[in-house]
Amino acid sequence: MSIVYLIGAGPGDPGLITVRGLQCLAAADVVLYDHLVPARLLRYARPDAEKIDVGVAAPQPLEQEAICYLLAEKAREGRNVARLKWGDPFFFDRGGNEALFLHEQRVQFEVIPGIPAGVAVPSYAGVPITYPGGGDTLTFVRGHEDEGKARASIDWTSLARLDGTIVCYAGPDQLPQMLTSLLSHGRRADDSTAVVYDGTLPTQQTMIGTLDEISRAMRQSEDRRPAVLVVGRVAGLREHLRWFDARPLFGKRVLVTRPREQAAELVEQLEAVGADTIVAPMIRIVPPDDYAPLDDVCARAAEFDWIVFTSTNAVDAFIDRLLLSPQDLRALKGVRLCVVGPATAERLAKYGLKVDLTPAEYRAEAVVRAITEAGDVRGLRILLPHADIGREVIADELRRQGADVTEVVAYRTVVVEPEREGEPDIYRMLLERRIDVVTFTSASAVRNFVRVLGPEPAADLLRTTVVACIGPVTAEAAAQCNVEATIIPTGYTIPGLVEAIVKYFADRKKDTE
Repeated sequence: MSIVYLIGAGPGDPGLITVRGLQCLAAADVVLYDHLVPARLLRYARPDAEKIDVGVAAPQPLEQEAICYLLAEKAREGRNVARLKWGDPFFFDRGGNEALFLHEQRVQFEVIPGIPAGVAVPSYAGVPITYPGGGDTLTFVRGHEDEGKARASIDWTSLARLDGTIVCYAGPDQLPQMLTSLLSHGRRADDSTAVVYDGTLPTQQTMIGTLDEISRAMRQSEDRRPAVLVVGRVAGLREHLRWFDARPLFGKRVLVTRPREQAAELVEQLEAVGADTIVAPMIRIVPPDDYAPLDDVCARAAEFDWIVFTSTNAVDAFIDRLLLSPQDLRALKGVRLCVVGPATAERLAKYGLKVDLTPAEYRAEAVVRAITEAGDVRGLRILLPHADIGREVIADELRRQGADVTEVVAYRTVVVEPEREGEPDIYRMLLERRIDVVTFTSASAVRNFVRVLGPEPAADLLRTTVVACIGPVTAEAAAQCNVEATIIPTGYTIPGLVEAIVKYFADRKKDTE
């Protein structure tokens, strides 16, 4: 039986949607969403789900009545519908209208609460909306009224006299009127007040001051963004309790060029320290043109003395084909495993495989040195699964020392064309200096970045931008493209890269103080 899920998506941060909300979103055949719902949430919907923007910014925005009919129509087609709503469906929103309409149309529905902006935004700004000594009342005021109403219908005298906190989400036209009304009806001019723009987002901005100071600032402000207003003694706690915009990379926009399916770890770690990430993959990992050579070495896996994995992609590609064959992991009994770096070792560990050798330095030349120091390589059979554009340093050097090296293409890297993939306009953002850091985690990502933007434009644009490379091999590839790496971590891992970026900006901050 079909159902309509009225899902509260939270006030901006995609991580604030509930587990139940994500489950229902992932199960839906149709997704209707408001324009304020973060686009990243739509990635949790099924790829084949129909997605319909019904917000005011949509190409053809729908009136509320039309949205209600559309919900019922899609459900009557036998499809499960997820209605993503900004904040909470029943908190100063039209979720109640939609639920009542569905009830009258005898369409099954479920309401999944979300975190309202009036609760989440003050928390992200370091303002507890209730606090011992902060007053005995908490009042939420609606700042957006129906068409035709210029001012909110509020008993300002009674509201101004309440000893507690007032929270309001309002547009730029309502805010000055509300502040003036509170002052003119008796609210103390020195009462602590906060105004928060873009709450819970990486672009969040918070103004703090007295009610009178904020009122004057709002009358003179040209900022047309809506904001959350908090009036009350609790606003004075912000400087002690701020956490979201106190993180080390808050306000920094970081470009992630990793393949989208592998970008999650870097994105999560960057956002955990406050960065605003832009995922614009320069490469995509795809299967080899012909699986036959890879399947052949998988079938003969037990014949090799060593298998050298130079990337997590090589691990996944090799193990996947091995497990699809009549063989399983027991075929690797007695085969020694060498990796370049702890990330690759961790990927093998997920398959229950322990690594025999990890060089102290995470680069190809160090692999050769480590294997030769472990013993005479003459006559040893060594397998090297790699990308179609993999470096030949390891294979060539081991052959020179007498090893029998088998190379096999385990995967291919292909260029992602941003204009055809719907990616952000990176060229324009770099030109306008709206990107603070460009990250590269592989040499192929560097080369394809330069190929997409053009050698000269890429070199010119990155000359005024911080470039962070995961290691010396990637930095060397950048140098060959006339791009200088500003940041190279000492540990060539994702955590090491993030730590190095944090340290770079911390050191710059110290230098300017």
